[in-house]
Amino acid sequence: MADILKAHQLSKSFGSLVAVDKLSFEVKEGEILGMMGPNGAGKTTVFNLLTGLLRPDAGFIEFKGEDITHQSPAKRCHKGIGRTYQIPRPFDKMSVFENLLVAAVHGGGLKEKEARPEINDILIQIGLHDQKHLLAGGLPLLDRKRLELGRALATRPSLILLDEIAGGLTEGEMGQILKIIKEIQNRGITIIWIEHILMMMSEGVDRLLAIAEGRWLTCGNPSEVMNSKEVLECYLGGEEG
Repeated sequence: MADILKAHQLSKSFGSLVAVDKLSFEVKEGEILGMMGPNGAGKTTVFNLLTGLLRPDAGFIEFKGEDITHQSPAKRCHKGIGRTYQIPRPFDKMSVFENLLVAAVHGGGLKEKEARPEINDILIQIGLHDQKHLLAGGLPLLDRKRLELGRALATRPSLILLDEIAGGLTEGEMGQILKIIKEIQNRGITIIWIEHILMMMSEGVDRLLAIAEGRWLTCGNPSEVMNSKEVLECYLGGEEG
């Protein structure tokens, strides 16, 4: 598989705090790459660099072979980079359907008429078709998470960045979200996934990238990464046993 995204020696500091430190990694088309690290490891900063909310102090980003380092968030969205947020941010006073319509028109570049059938397909995929006329602000947490996935899908992405999509959910609800994530992958969409609930992520990702203090630790098979010396030292201060 070809690489859909490459990060080259990315660095970002906030004053004296180095959030991302010469970080390089690649993501292959169609895979789910998990990203793990302790609090303050720089994971969300990496996402903000990839989406254009932040500009790196050094390094560059390639998406589909094009340097997008200095492109705006809107342009990156139009090129196919979608994102969810840890805390869902729907338009509370709009219906579920209207939330997806806004994403499809302004993020996906569709006209309203052509967006409508695509939105209905997405609503079925995320399990919200029967709730499409409800106001987003009144949805329970699981459905707000579903809606967050749907809004990202409505922008017609080829790459989605998932930011702790399982946070706050029960074990059963996590299983429902994981099923949707795998269905998204089966449609050929690439995913980068940050999650603190590592057991859930390990079940869903193809490779796992571990970072700490903004630096690359290790990357590969999820179980091997989670049991690697580098990760054990980072989380536990040494090897088990």
